[in-house]
Amino acid sequence: MTPPHRTRLTFHGPLSEARADALVQRLTRHRPTTVLDIGCGTGELMLRVLAAAPEATGTGVDLNADDLARGREAADNRGLASRTRFVEESATGTAHGPADLVLCVGSSQALGDRLPEALQELRRLVADGGRVLLGEGFWQRTPTPAELSRMWPDAAVTDHPDLATLIGLAIDAGFRPEWTETASLDEWEEFESGYLADTEVWLAEHPGHPLAAQTRERVDRHRARWLTYRGVLGLAYLTLVPVADR
Repeated sequence: MTPPHRTRLTFHGPLSEARADALVQRLTRHRPTTVLDIGCGTGELMLRVLAAAPEATGTGVDLNADDLARGREAADNRGLASRTRFVEESATGTAHGPADLVLCVGSSQALGDRLPEALQELRRLVADGGRVLLGEGFWQRTPTPAELSRMWPDAAVTDHPDLATLIGLAIDAGFRPEWTETASLDEWEEFESGYLADTEVWLAEHPGHPLAAQTRERVDRHRARWLTYRGVLGLAYLTLVPVADR
């Protein structure tokens, strides 16, 4: 028996149902016919877009075979399999664009090690008149050295910009920000709690299991990290419009 994991999560990030519904409504307003999801995971948001845009087809790109399998199953269950592809490959230099709508939520690193280069890739991948939904981390305030030491390994101030700098980088890459919104503390807490909840219950019910010690160490480490960046690290959802080439 292995600990269950992520069964309580709908989205792999701090995204509420209400915000997801609003995003889908906004992103389908211009009637996209092609959707590209970078680092799609299970492709939940892409599938919701396709359900709301019956003329659209979607391609999700990711390296996680298990997530892609779950995405294919979900597409089949919702009657969307004929309009959806889940591709197991790197997004670096992908040839799957340009698309009318590009989703890149928490996965810009799949397009480049540095954010400016990733944004240039997104500009290449979106069709003129289309939209990009970029979900990207930003510092709500500058973390202290002590806080950084308790976050992820080798965490640094340079890992993320502040929100103003993030939007400036998007503009420099050839976009205008149609809509700017940020994940709320409630969304963060729902996501992080949901990420750990199944495993926490398993640990309570199986304290003597051979895997309990290493699982407990992993879960405690993760919780300590997110309680450190709680209120410090934000996630912006930017709806970006590509500037037309003259």
